Amino acid sequence: MTDLGLPFAVVVTLWFVSTGLVAMLNHRLRQSLARTLAISGVCAIGGLSLVVLTSNVMADWAIYASFVGGLLIWSWHEISFLTGAVAGSHRDPCPQGAKGWERFSAATTALIHHEIALAMTAGLLLSLAAFTGNATGAYTFALLLIFRLSSKLNIYWGVPNMSDELLPKHMAYLKSYFGPKRLRPILLLSIAAIGGLAIYFALAASAATISGLAIQNALLCCLCLLAALEHIFLAIPFRDSALWQWALDGRADRTEG
Repeated sequence: MTDLGLPFAVVVTLWFVSTGLVAMLNHRLRQSLARTLAISGVCAIGGLSLVVLTSNVMADWAIYASFVGGLLIWSWHEISFLTGAVAGSHRDPCPQGAKGWERFSAATTALIHHEIALAMTAGLLLSLAAFTGNATGAYTFALLLIFRLSSKLNIYWGVPNMSDELLPKHMAYLKSYFGPKRLRPILLLSIAAIGGLAIYFALAASAATISGLAIQNALLCCLCLLAALEHIFLAIPFRDSALWQWALDGRADRTEG
């Protein structure tokens, strides 16, 4: 059985630190957001460079580097969304009394530009991965996209617990699209599906005869486990934002008059 210890430690550390840094950057004064976007853009270029430079290298270090590259590109998208630079054409609260298609349409237009950007990036990375040996970065980004879409849909339909402290004040209108606080079967199905995906990657890691492939699958397995945990946080009374209180302390996410 492939040892998941090191990949798990890497994934957890990067997840914890990167989420905290994104939260910290997006709760600065609005006047500094241009600098934040510039820094995140440089990180995205660095991430893409890592993915490209390691695309045909299956050494252990290259697998980790490609994984980090995928995370850097994802973080760029996260920052562009949370700063409001790339969100959607509709930036107002959900219309009073909106239901059914009207509510879904309003929610979609509030996020549509971000979703299109994510889908285009995933398509580009996966297209490149089809002709390369090391697709870790592309698979990482694609999985994050799937997990984020699952989270968004579950929150839209309604979940028992939702910590929204990481959402900047200028994006507070998105809270009006959150569904009622109750447990729905779709959330449990989502957790089960992600758990099943984690088992698949764990088995693939244990069966791999090449060290690079074993590490790749182990990293993706651990990513799935964290995604399942985040979905579980939506179902239980746990304030997960407390994990990143160090990034939120002293925040200044207000607009100065």
